[in-house]
Amino acid sequence: MHGILYGVGVGPGAPDLLTLRAVRVLGEVDVILAAASPRNDFSAALDTARPHLRPDVRVQRLEFPMTRDKAVLHEAWRVAAHTTRDVLESGQSAAFLTIGDPLVYSTFGYLMRTLGECAPHLKVEVVPGITSFQAAAARTRTVLCENGETLRIIPGINSRQSLEESLHESDTAVILKAYRNLPAIVEALDATQRLDSCLLASHVEQPAESVRQGLGGLEGTPPYMSLILSRKPKV
Repeated sequence: MHGILYGVGVGPGAPDLLTLRAVRVLGEVDVILAAASPRNDFSAALDTARPHLRPDVRVQRLEFPMTRDKAVLHEAWRVAAHTTRDVLESGQSAAFLTIGDPLVYSTFGYLMRTLGECAPHLKVEVVPGITSFQAAAARTRTVLCENGETLRIIPGINSRQSLEESLHESDTAVILKAYRNLPAIVEALDATQRLDSCLLASHVEQPAESVRQGLGGLEGTPPYMSLILSRKPKV
């Protein structure tokens, strides 16, 4: 009998923000699949989930390189999917850990699709997690949307024009991957009169958490785990 692959969202980084379902699954699986860069063994998701893991659970590292080279990425997904397939076909169940939610800008989506291509007979289940922007909104008591308002998630790697258009079209905007492309993000926020009112949140619910209002005068590049919350100015 084959095992099941669980995509488990462990939330923004605090061990007590995992769902009860996530904790149950982590206590039942035989193998933990932890995504990591080839450059180091660090996994924020694994550190977050560690208090809920059994002492005897096996941790299997899966390498996902930080690159835009499609050939390199596809090969990494293929290797990870084959490793996962071997675990499940041996009869063991596994949990792939992701910070936040497994289906929001997560490597789990690539693994799930690639596994479906090479081993469509294997079962996959997803355990949702609290996202970083939900945690940031809760931390700052920011209403994300109400009544007929729109909420839009925007990747910060987009062009300045695309960012500005998205901001114009949303009542509340969440800019993820805000550590990149900062000049374009600043210009788009400035053009939409959101530069001074937006919130920059980094490492939410983690020891290095920081939140600041406005991006005016910001020096350097925000940390990797950074996002921006922006409400449309009242007229």
